[in-house]
Amino acid sequence: MSPPSGSQEPRRNLGIYSGLLSSFLLGWAPILGKLAYRQGITPLTLAALRTLVAAVFLMIVYFIFWRRFFLIPWRMLVYCLIIGAINGVGSLFYYSGLGRLDASRASLLSSLYAVWVAIFLAASGQALTRLTVFRLAASLVGAVLVQSPWAVTNPSDHLGAMLMIASAALNGWYMVMGQWVLADVPSRSATLYIITGMALTVSVARLWGNAPLEPVNAAGWQAILALGLTTALSRLATFFSMERLGGVQTAILNLMEMVVSLVLALVLLGETLSLMQWAGAVLLVGGTSLARRDVLGGAAPPPSFNPMDDV
Repeated sequence: MSPPSGSQEPRRNLGIYSGLLSSFLLGWAPILGKLAYRQGITPLTLAALRTLVAAVFLMIVYFIFWRRFFLIPWRMLVYCLIIGAINGVGSLFYYSGLGRLDASRASLLSSLYAVWVAIFLAASGQALTRLTVFRLAASLVGAVLVQSPWAVTNPSDHLGAMLMIASAALNGWYMVMGQWVLADVPSRSATLYIITGMALTVSVARLWGNAPLEPVNAAGWQAILALGLTTALSRLATFFSMERLGGVQTAILNLMEMVVSLVLALVLLGETLSLMQWAGAVLLVGGTSLARRDVLGGAAPPPSFNPMDDV
């Protein structure tokens, strides 16, 4: 017998509030990234340091308050680290793309992860209707208008857009796989070890670059620390929401992330969009939100899914 719907309401509300908090915090990512770049910090260094800050912060918090969440089955630990590595590669693409685009366009293009969530869930067995395909197509048209490649004279902008789309694909895969992990792992444990996997991945990439660490001034460290803390707290809020609502419904709430980023980019960075880019933003936001609603039934993993089959 299923529990009364009233008993699920507080749990659902908590998931909604967590998702909105996550969106607000994530909306700061491109803004803080741009502020760090203004201080001469390179994308690879920023990606590595902000994730290390997030991982160390979480380790300290868990050691003081949540020691019981350190213990999970080793197989799930490995799986969380793998998901973290995927997300870490995505973050390398994201911050490299952000270095080539303004924060507004970067935020809008990165929202295509929602389209990838729908596609990956469809690949796992969730049917896509013609209407869903139309909405996905509208999102892609919106992305083209936001980028406006015919008006771009700097080739690095095109590379930045491709990096953002690649980041969105990996983020979508991470959202789907992370949701499946949470079927067996508490959200706080998953958050800790996924962030740890991210930190290991981007740190190895930074060391592999074999470039000396550029000098970081006080303003640069402030941006890095703020970005690291918002990363840690947003991931906690995201997984907390996913655990209660499912990955796709959490992704719908994350629409607020783009609104926060666009407002902050306008107020703090002085960025603007053309009329055509605003039209593209409407198509992009509308298409992705409606497409995500079409695949709400894909919240659960396929019956034969075993997260360790490919490990």
